[in-house]
Amino acid sequence: MPIPLKRVHTQRLREVYRSAGWPYQDGVEVELLAAGLLRRTNSDAGHPLIALTDAGITHLAQATQGNRQARSAHEALVDKVVQAMLRDGRLVWTGLNLRAKVPGESEEQSRWKMCQPDVFSIRNSSRQEYLEPIVHEIKVSRADLLGDIKRLDKRSAYLDVGGQCWYVLGCDRSGYPIAKANEIPLECGVMVLQNSQLEVLRMAPKRMVSQLPFAVWMALAKATPVRGTELEPCQDALGLTGGG
Repeated sequence: MPIPLKRVHTQRLREVYRSAGWPYQDGVEVELLAAGLLRRTNSDAGHPLIALTDAGITHLAQATQGNRQARSAHEALVDKVVQAMLRDGRLVWTGLNLRAKVPGESEEQSRWKMCQPDVFSIRNSSRQEYLEPIVHEIKVSRADLLGDIKRLDKRSAYLDVGGQCWYVLGCDRSGYPIAKANEIPLECGVMVLQNSQLEVLRMAPKRMVSQLPFAVWMALAKATPVRGTELEPCQDALGLTGGG
């Protein structure tokens, strides 16, 4: 019976490929040996080692190519959202590390958490109460999305730094969105990229943010906002089409 290979198996192959080949002697290694992706060997001094077989190298190459394609799709969708925010006249950052306050059952149980929104933007205003910070989280893989929405602390962090939090979804190989709006937590809005356009499936609840936390200001001051390049002609506020 073929052994179903998961991400942990690919990660182990990558670790072995980069290492001197010392065996882990655990269940993952046993499964990779049984699948013919690893083989046992010995060093010149007679110490036991493991190495990738030709099949293991092929599997790793295919996984790497798949990851590269996923990253490319993710980056393209990030750029689509960035361009939409720039058209709306907002200041936009990507790749930020922001410190957020995650609420607990009481104020004493609240804690700080670092978060990395794919896209963070604010209105171009000198008035704090008009900044309207927004977080966009980009997902092009259903498995990645389903794992992400289970992380309440991550979502709480995004909601702390942003007055709105949106999930922006890509489509699968058949052209269908990787999830439906009712699969996304209600505290978040949902957009999907279809026919090269961002379509709103559900509006994000809007929370008034009277001022940005000092830690967020510091992060913005240290980073460089994205500059507009060849922008498409202005459409509506977000360059979006209405959704159901």
